[in-house]
Amino acid sequence: MRSALLQLGEDFLSTIVFLVLFLATGKLVLAVACALAVGIGQFVLLTWRKKPIDLMQRLSFALVIAFGAAALITEDSRFMMAKPSVIHFAVGAVMLRPGWMSRYMPPLVRANVPANVLLVSGYAWAALMFGLGLANLWVAATFSAAAWAWFISVGGVGAKVIAFLVQFAVLRVFVRRRLRPTTP
Repeated sequence: MRSALLQLGEDFLSTIVFLVLFLATGKLVLAVACALAVGIGQFVLLTWRKKPIDLMQRLSFALVIAFGAAALITEDSRFMMAKPSVIHFAVGAVMLRPGWMSRYMPPLVRANVPANVLLVSGYAWAALMFGLGLANLWVAATFSAAAWAWFISVGGVGAKVIAFLVQFAVLRVFVRRRLRPTTP
């Protein structure tokens, strides 16, 4: 779990830098330039350390460059605010692959929860990602940067935490039912 959170933080680091600087200073060029510098710095550091650069890191880097350039050219911060949507859509697309969730489940769950429940759960996560991506686009296009900051940091994360807790409770019910001793 800690590893997944660190990876997510790395994927969104340039967006976080943009958000903090833009809200603190109101200066779009400064916020975008720093976000671009962080994105480029992350990519250079990974290359220098000869670490493998996975697809999400490459996508995040390309999005920082593309959306940062679009934000600077148009002088519109919404381009940078749209970046998380593209990542949500990409993650959602990966989550449409049947069985993706099984590798993240402990053996106890894999052995005691029907495969179709895990399949539906995986599709529910994909739907959540697509929903959050669409909601982010709407919030970024409609509301202020401060409202977007609240949505992306509290609303988006909160929705994922709630989904995780609901899934945990449902899977726990299945495991307990399966392991409950039967009375003769």
